[in-house]
Amino acid sequence: MAALNYLGVVLVLLVIIGVGVASGRRVKSAADFATGGGRSGPWLICGTIMGALVSSQASIGTAQLAFSYGISAWWFTLGSGIGCLILALGYVRPLRRSGCTTLMGVIDREYGHKVEYAGSVLSSIGIFISVLAQVVACTGLITVIFPVSTTVAAVLSVLLMTVYVVFGGAWGAGMGGIVKLVLLYVSCIAGLAAVLLLTGGLGGLEESLRTALVGTTPGAMAGIESAADLSAQYGSLIARGAAKDIGSGISLLLGVLSTQTYAQAVWSGGSDRDARRGALLAAGLIPPIGIAGIAVGLFMRGHYITQAEADALLAAGQALPEGVGVLASTIQVFPTFVVHHLPVLFAGVVLGTLLIAVVGGGAGLSLGVATILVNDIYKKVSSRFDSAAAALVATRGTILAVLAASAVIACVVPSATINDFGFLSMGLRGAVVFIPLTCALFLPGRMDRRFALLCTLGGPLGVLLGKFLGSPVDPLFIGMGIALLIACLGCAAGGARPAPERHKRA
Repeated sequence: MAALNYLGVVLVLLVIIGVGVASGRRVKSAADFATGGGRSGPWLICGTIMGALVSSQASIGTAQLAFSYGISAWWFTLGSGIGCLILALGYVRPLRRSGCTTLMGVIDREYGHKVEYAGSVLSSIGIFISVLAQVVACTGLITVIFPVSTTVAAVLSVLLMTVYVVFGGAWGAGMGGIVKLVLLYVSCIAGLAAVLLLTGGLGGLEESLRTALVGTTPGAMAGIESAADLSAQYGSLIARGAAKDIGSGISLLLGVLSTQTYAQAVWSGGSDRDARRGALLAAGLIPPIGIAGIAVGLFMRGHYITQAEADALLAAGQALPEGVGVLASTIQVFPTFVVHHLPVLFAGVVLGTLLIAVVGGGAGLSLGVATILVNDIYKKVSSRFDSAAAALVATRGTILAVLAASAVIACVVPSATINDFGFLSMGLRGAVVFIPLTCALFLPGRMDRRFALLCTLGGPLGVLLGKFLGSPVDPLFIGMGIALLIACLGCAAGGARPAPERHKRA
């Protein structure tokens, strides 16, 4: 890191901090904080969605996964884009006409408080896992940018996320998301262009991979013995197996439709048309970002090895390949590329942009957790949270608590594969919310509320059991299969609607 690197980082941070403070001045009530007062236009809605969705997993995580599995790393941004498309075409109008401000509020109106409480807790856990992924990524990125310990980096991560959203809420997440969107696209285009220039095009990129991995010790460590092996691992969308990779894409799709943060963006729109256009913009803009991350990951695989691979080579009495760099962790794939292969000042701007991408993702998701807990738990437990001032304080306090807890865990697992967190988080959210929410919006009065409760509990239980038991079938399919079976039985049993007094608007 040179002085101009730091200057670029600081310039980006000053811009985002300015946006956060300016947006905070627009917050006059809890409604302004949670949904922007229902006055957002298409680009602000798009910024809110992408501010949370296009985060560490779409940039740093995609490059990290592409380093090991090539183009199959595209599933995060591809699945996200498809999810936003379905959100725009199928869910915008029903959500906005529900009269609620949380997804759990929609479920509560249809099935009662027990289902809502269970769903609120479980979906909050799912979102928290994704917040944790952002904090882990942010911690790793800060240690590349600044010579600080993991603990200090985790604290700085939380402070940045707090400034990003705690003052401005939906306004801060949306306005910051637009600024981040512009910077991120410039950074991705620059990264992709740099890869193509450095390798001489796609053919050169492929040749660098072949030279680095086919017939070499690092390649053998990765299970690559021939050009066919290289193509199967780095040139296939299902390199990790069809069930795993396609399941990951479906996890993202369902997670988008089942996450409070993205629904809040829809509710913040000034009209159905604005909300739909905002979601469509996000659907079109998200997948290309993954292509840039994949290109960076492939380039780095052709020119770098991991510290574990370097240690194995030295232990076997072999010298490190000439001209090959060593990565302490695969989380550093994208930031290391930026520092060593882009112009110095611009590299600082890109690093600042990556930092804000991660910060914005964690901040937006933590806002979603806080909104769920305040509206669907706190207000139902105590009437003192009914006032706008108390709700606003509780929301901001919950954001701080969520981020602080994430920082503590990030210090324990600093080198985790962040996209694994992302896929688990999205799958868990989808298993909890998607089927009960869809039935509440499109099949009102059809499912017995007792089965709705079993559906809400059974789906995530199936996902977790499949995950921890090492099932050969993607855990998402297990969880969704259980939830769908219970829902079908509930519809067959007939609708047992909650008593009228339990129809409380969120």
